[in-house]
Amino acid sequence: MENSSLFFNFNLTMFVNIGSYRYPAFVFCLLLFAMIVSANLVIILVISQQRTLHEPMYFFIVCLSINSLYGSAGFFPRFLMDLLSDTHLISHSACYIQIYVIYTYACNELTILSVMAYDRYVAICQPLHYHTKMTLKTVSNLAAFAWICSAIFNITLTSLTAKLPLCGNKIHKVFCAMWNISKLSCVTTVINNIVGLLLGGTTVSFVVSYVFYTYIRIILVCRRSSSEFKGKALQSCLPHTVTFLIYSITGFSDVALSRVNIEQLNPYVAVILSLEFVVIPPLLNPVVYGLKLPEIRKHLKPLKAG
Repeated sequence: MENSSLFFNFNLTMFVNIGSYRYPAFVFCLLLFAMIVSANLVIILVISQQRTLHEPMYFFIVCLSINSLYGSAGFFPRFLMDLLSDTHLISHSACYIQIYVIYTYACNELTILSVMAYDRYVAICQPLHYHTKMTLKTVSNLAAFAWICSAIFNITLTSLTAKLPLCGNKIHKVFCAMWNISKLSCVTTVINNIVGLLLGGTTVSFVVSYVFYTYIRIILVCRRSSSEFKGKALQSCLPHTVTFLIYSITGFSDVALSRVNIEQLNPYVAVILSLEFVVIPPLLNPVVYGLKLPEIRKHLKPLKAG
């Protein structure tokens, strides 16, 4: 057994040697990062400056955009450096910080989407009580709850992972991940697995079940309503549905990738699959909400004209 004290850094081994193509790849990824930052900042600025958009639904959209900026900041700077580097070593402290940021980004996205499902449920199924239930205090508490739960879960899981004695330093990914580090442990990870399953499994199961429940209730209400009401409900719910599906598909891809033998996959396919989760939702969320919600789209037109 190798002595875990010999490893002062982790080695991210999924980076493919693309030779001189690293520079076009760097420029492309830098442009992606710039697009993510610009698109989400535009959504935040438009909603914050327009008083007509100071409503719960738009407040939660701002939360999504802030979370996208947070997650992208935890991934892209390090990834861009690695694209230009011949070695892909990352210190233990930097690795665990990246794990915390990326995993809280993932949890925040999930909890915010569940809160948004509740907001749409109240707006469509209980419209007369909407402003009574969705007060500024309630909205603030729901947003705080989403962020605090994510922070507590990930502080717990990251701390447990950081305490594991390691007998290797190779992480088969382009960024640090808990599961990959756990596989390097010299000792059993039963406690980590149980805690991770309880926290992660319970959270995901509850959120997915709750989102499905709210949409079933919304569908039942729409069936008994006029065509005009159905159209407005669909227009209101469609961006959230698309966003939730994007998150679910990319999240599932990332989980599935961590459970298979990476070495049996085409290296380029493996890299693309590993990037989906940290690139696609932050890039597409502002596009979906900017194009699908008429109130935001209306205020974006003057910016385009300018």
